[in-house]
Amino acid sequence: MNRRDFLKASSASAAAAAAGLLPFGLRLAQAQEEQTYYMVTFVSGIDYWKDCFRGMEDAAAELGVKAVYTGTPENDITAEARVVDEVAGQNPAGILVTCANPDGLKPSIDAAVDAGIPVVTFDADSPLSKRYSFVGTGNYYAGVVAARYLGPIVGSGIVAISSVTAQLNHVQRRQGFIDTLAAEYPDVTTSDDLIVDDQNNSTIAAQGMAALLQANPDVKGIFATDALGAVGVAQAVREAGMGEQIRIIGFDYDEGTLDLIDGGQLGATLAQGTWQMGYWGMKMAYAVRNGFIKSVSDWQAAGISPLPPNVDTGVVVINAENSQYWRAS
Repeated sequence: MNRRDFLKASSASAAAAAAGLLPFGLRLAQAQEEQTYYMVTFVSGIDYWKDCFRGMEDAAAELGVKAVYTGTPENDITAEARVVDEVAGQNPAGILVTCANPDGLKPSIDAAVDAGIPVVTFDADSPLSKRYSFVGTGNYYAGVVAARYLGPIVGSGIVAISSVTAQLNHVQRRQGFIDTLAAEYPDVTTSDDLIVDDQNNSTIAAQGMAALLQANPDVKGIFATDALGAVGVAQAVREAGMGEQIRIIGFDYDEGTLDLIDGGQLGATLAQGTWQMGYWGMKMAYAVRNGFIKSVSDWQAAGISPLPPNVDTGVVVINAENSQYWRAS
């Protein structure tokens, strides 16, 4: 391209930008200050959700809309459903919700969508609901990654699991872990009586795992499917004096989890793309609310979803070699 053509193209691009257009006719997001989007979670006081909401806030700032965080402090499906209903009653522009139980949130999600409110689930799904999309970890594959980390280290013997037994994303993590051990590491085994329901609570995890280790002193590895479970498991192993015998991989992270990794009490943990969940979830809800989905002339009349049903934000293994990069700056 010569200088004259370059200047002509630059001038055209500037004019398009001024008109709110990007190349190929795409429009820049226009400020929509009157639009408010909500994020709803359960166990709302934990650090895990902060990074999800940070991603949502970053996307909202780009789009010129307002993001609000709310939820219930309990791990209580009835309480969370009530919050979703209350938020939907305010007729927001969209809702991002993580589901303590897939069936328990379905009526509230369906009612919000029927009322014209775009709902995107993140982190924990309600796949049979009318939600437009799920943005989060491919939880079954995350369990595969955990098994491929722990299996070679253990070599042979039994491993235990600390988990939230009724929550869908934890069920999927466990299943990926169990299936991969059976297929790829047949000498490493687990069973239902080696699973602790930690209820996403470090104290319950510590108590449950302490009792399990007393009954099964030959455990060689543990997979904790949540961050608080990993903290409790590490405590139980430490207090049992079994730190040299048992290798642990957790799920999610905070400063305390990173301290355990750096101190050698936790071998590794799996980090989810939490910021991405909030960021892309916000952009998806915004796109639906503002009619940006043009896959067909009228997706509503066609009876199809305007968004991909599942978006996998992936996991990475955090260990002592790379933990520094997840520390708060």
